[in-house]
Amino acid sequence: MHKIFQFGEKMEAYQVPVLNEREARAAAGILFLFAMISLSNVLLAGNFTFIKIFIIAFTVEFLIRVFVNPKYAPVMILGRLAVSGQKPEYTGAPQKRFAWSLGLGLALIMVASLILNIIPFTFSCLICFICVILLFLESAFGICVGCKLYNLLTGNKAQLCPGGVCEARKKEDIQKVNYWQILVLLVFGLIMFAVSRLFIDNQTQATLGGCPLGSQEESGSCPF
Repeated sequence: MHKIFQFGEKMEAYQVPVLNEREARAAAGILFLFAMISLSNVLLAGNFTFIKIFIIAFTVEFLIRVFVNPKYAPVMILGRLAVSGQKPEYTGAPQKRFAWSLGLGLALIMVASLILNIIPFTFSCLICFICVILLFLESAFGICVGCKLYNLLTGNKAQLCPGGVCEARKKEDIQKVNYWQILVLLVFGLIMFAVSRLFIDNQTQATLGGCPLGSQEESGSCPF
């Protein structure tokens, strides 16, 4: 029974229980995908069905992660299957439990708002966007915001952080960004800003003129 209700795996090489960071990131990516699909249905179609289903699934997922065992959480299982061919990257379990507890708190707030209707809808929307941002940061960059808060709020020092960010170290040359790279980034940003303004201005002119932009491109003139 104790093997079922535990958080993280105990390994002789590490002082704290550990989790596979690759699984956690894969699971975050899966949740991020379905979160974006759900939000798109709300923003584009005004359909709240998918986001309500997602919130229930999200809440159940984090309840299992925090109070039972992450290895039995459905999305974590999918994450394990997705990265089963990759070498594990071990991360400390204590900070993950703290971070996922915060995630569970956010999930319960969304349940109270969108499912039970006892919290204002606007507040729930803010929580949804925060969750999406947190999922994106973890899945795309391996940045666990809750893990960073673990050090700040608990007074404990996280161990075995993803990418070794907990340990003080000097950046290697391949990690450094030089001035030419920054210049390329700035020039690219300016070009994309100019291109965006061009398309927006054309769209505005077409709309004000009563002629859809697509019809202009196809026929060369406004059909009206």
